[in-house]
Amino acid sequence: MKVALHGLALKSEYFQHIQILFEELIKFKFEIFATKQFDRQLRMNGNKSLQYLTIGGKSDMASMDFMISIGGDGTLLDAVCQIGSLEIPILGLNTGRMGFLATVATKDISLAISQLANGNFQIESRSLISLQSHKRLFNGVNFALNEFTIHKRDTSSMITVHTYIDGKYLNSYWADGLIVSTPTGSTGYSLSCGGPLISPEAKSFVITPVSPHNLNVRPIIISDDSEISLEIEGRAEKFLISLDSRSTSISSEIKLSVKKEKFEAKLVKLPHYHFFDTLRQKLNWGFDMRN
Repeated sequence: MKVALHGLALKSEYFQHIQILFEELIKFKFEIFATKQFDRQLRMNGNKSLQYLTIGGKSDMASMDFMISIGGDGTLLDAVCQIGSLEIPILGLNTGRMGFLATVATKDISLAISQLANGNFQIESRSLISLQSHKRLFNGVNFALNEFTIHKRDTSSMITVHTYIDGKYLNSYWADGLIVSTPTGSTGYSLSCGGPLISPEAKSFVITPVSPHNLNVRPIIISDDSEISLEIEGRAEKFLISLDSRSTSISSEIKLSVKKEKFEAKLVKLPHYHFFDTLRQKLNWGFDMRN
């Protein structure tokens, strides 16, 4: 089997874990490839012993059986962009902090690779959000796993986002911005702005205002079969939009809409993992914090 390794920032203290990862992959006869970004990180850390091939283009990527994302959730989000419509299953090795998506701890590398090699896992499908516009944005990589966001560009006054669901007027949000989140993204930016937590299997989007002017405006959950159209007004000429961690500025003349992408992200789910377990662990649910 062929496995692609992807990472954006490899700290020297984690190099020993990468060596263990290579040893386990070799033991189970995986063919090891690295993305250009991860190859650069390995060379920056002075690698002379680890042997692998570098992925050159789309055809190389299409031949992969798995991708292992090495880093935090941001690295896994970037891995989703690397894969796109190929839907290659991704296993997240967590060398970051929170790890809602990258769930394999470094101490469990050997066990995780053994389970991967022996087929002892499930594939979890996660819906993506797609941005539509009459202007080409984000170099054509117009999808995200977590969320699409509109935000005021600087310290200027708040913006107004006129929002329509399947052509029907919903609301005009006077706010610093607006988030349209997938269930996967409900544990991210949307959560910090008061949005609800949603199980990954739910077929829904969440529209969450960022610092709304009217306190009676609350997040709303809608079907992910809906198309959300957005028109922006404000005193500034430019506004920021983002897809996960990628952002660009646009003018108010550009009309935007978001809907569910035709393809999905495939995440490797190892045994004894459950979304609720991650919530309890990361958010300290069930612990008496009064002591």
